[in-house]
Amino acid sequence: MPKQYLFLLIAVVFETVGTTNLQASQQFTRLWPTVFAAIGFGGALYFMGLTLKYMPVGIVYALWSGLGIVIITAIGFVVYKQALDIWALVGMAMIIAGIAVIHLLSGSATH
Repeated sequence: MPKQYLFLLIAVVFETVGTTNLQASQQFTRLWPTVFAAIGFGGALYFMGLTLKYMPVGIVYALWSGLGIVIITAIGFVVYKQALDIWALVGMAMIIAGIAVIHLLSGSATH
């Protein structure tokens, strides 16, 4: 795996940790989830910054946010029992398809 994709994947993991803990922090009223949210978002920005050495910002942000949306939606469904209707699932499929198009077909994914 090229290092830019490894950095991007690590950034997405940190972002999902941050967002999951943001929900758990109950609007920053619980200490440890708030701390882990800050660490998650800080780590996400750091590794996204490393990714930007190798890939353009628009592509990095599209992949980072798209993967984050899909993973956080899955976490919300499993952990927080948040409902998904058919249109949410269609939207998720479109996001995944968009990520696949960028990764597999676009020549813009590198500097």
